[in-house]
Amino acid sequence: MRQHKATETKKATIRYATNPGLQAQVDWKEDMKLVNRKGEVYVVNIFLMVLGYSRYKYLAITSDRSQETLFDCMTSAFKHFGGVPREILFDNMKTVVDQSRCSFTRTVFNQKFEYYAKDIGFKPVACQPYRPQTKGKVEAMAKLVERLRAYNEEFDTWNDLVNISRNFMDDINEDVSQGSGLIPAEELKKEKEYFLPLPYISVLEKYISRQEDSKTYLVNRESMIRYEGRKYSVPTRYIGKRMTVNVHDGNLEIYYSGKLVVCHVISDKMFSYTVGTACDILKSDAMKHKTDE
Repeated sequence: MRQHKATETKKATIRYATNPGLQAQVDWKEDMKLVNRKGEVYVVNIFLMVLGYSRYKYLAITSDRSQETLFDCMTSAFKHFGGVPREILFDNMKTVVDQSRCSFTRTVFNQKFEYYAKDIGFKPVACQPYRPQTKGKVEAMAKLVERLRAYNEEFDTWNDLVNISRNFMDDINEDVSQGSGLIPAEELKKEKEYFLPLPYISVLEKYISRQEDSKTYLVNRESMIRYEGRKYSVPTRYIGKRMTVNVHDGNLEIYYSGKLVVCHVISDKMFSYTVGTACDILKSDAMKHKTDE
């Protein structure tokens, strides 16, 4: 298998360009460690999407790479672009593919992801294993975001990181692309008219963790909600349900059906637990035979 892999990765490839509005490529920069002024380590993931024609790049800082987060980021990217490319290339990430393509099988896409692609309107395309150069534009972008390490000890909070990433995205899109010799932000203006239109907001809302109108948040399998890049715990009986939040005097109040469930102090920590919810989560499985103490 080692020899087979070496042979496959050495196969020649050819650079190609795509027509406007046709293609985008998606990937993650995984588990990048950044340190703030206080010496606190932030382990972040960076969602990356690159348009094939204009080379316009979209990126977003996230705390995880869940399927829900993938849908959030892709939806935000489509809104930012002003439309949807006709096809999108992915590697064999678990949130997209249940079975990757090989010599004897075809790609089996995750069912929920297939529903998302169909509702939004794009065709998903999975890259062949051992052939990362087939999505070379986004692979090059993953190397480009290494420049964010220059901001180590230059930020304080998660929101600072989000603002840094947005400014960084604007800067690289105003710079000349090495691949095309053109400015991506200018080329995007030409490409926009070739995109598929965005679906109705009711379609998008089915897949995003936060519905902007009602400000509801989905409780994930960790028994937590994600608020402004941070995670806050709730009792395990609310897993899979949507909860509303209210910010008051530096506190995050979390409600279900109008009833206050738990209150957290808004924090810069990646994960926030109360003693009660921490016990509830641990006793649900890992420490179910232990006492509360």
